[in-house]
Amino acid sequence: MEKGRTKLSKKKGVYGSKIKKATQMLFYKRHQRPGVKGWELHKSLGSDYPKVLDLLDDYLKPLDLQVKTIFEEEKTPEKPTLEELDKARFYVALRGDLATKDKLMGWRIDDLAGLAITISYIISKKGQTSRKDVEKLLCEKMPNWKIGLNLERYIRFGYLGQDDNGQIFLDWRTRAEVDQKSLIKMLLSSEAPKAEIAEPQEEEGIKEEQESEE
Repeated sequence: MEKGRTKLSKKKGVYGSKIKKATQMLFYKRHQRPGVKGWELHKSLGSDYPKVLDLLDDYLKPLDLQVKTIFEEEKTPEKPTLEELDKARFYVALRGDLATKDKLMGWRIDDLAGLAITISYIISKKGQTSRKDVEKLLCEKMPNWKIGLNLERYIRFGYLGQDDNGQIFLDWRTRAEVDQKSLIKMLLSSEAPKAEIAEPQEEEGIKEEQESEE
């Protein structure tokens, strides 16, 4: 165990200056979007920058932070190559879960619910859909006057994007912060009790009809 720690300490010492440089690049916002592209890290730190980020990630663990990798493509490669990493974006994110009151970050619970519904709907449409369809969906969930305001807010905060043809798609922040599989699973499980309750009521109705006929 001690040998492993000593080896890690030596490795961190060798990469010390690179870790410092990576930290500065990741925490200092130089673009409209947070984080740094892989090719920028490659250029500044060298081809071993993935190792540097792994070591930085170890340093950030006690702070409950992590270095997160976001790929522009829909599918995340299982074992990304250096070329694929160069095209990805890296930034610092929370590692653990926040308390519920902290998760809201000044948002109303119904606004967050609208975002969750919108994201899940876009996922079901294979990554993009028309703004009109999203607005129609949200009409069933919130007052009409809030729909446009909320969509613009979701776009402004980087959760959604919109192209020139009025197509809405999932943007970088959804890819970075939202566990899409868990979201879909949660929404499906919330619908399950309704279905379970409905079935017995239907069976009871049929039974009552049969008894009355007899």
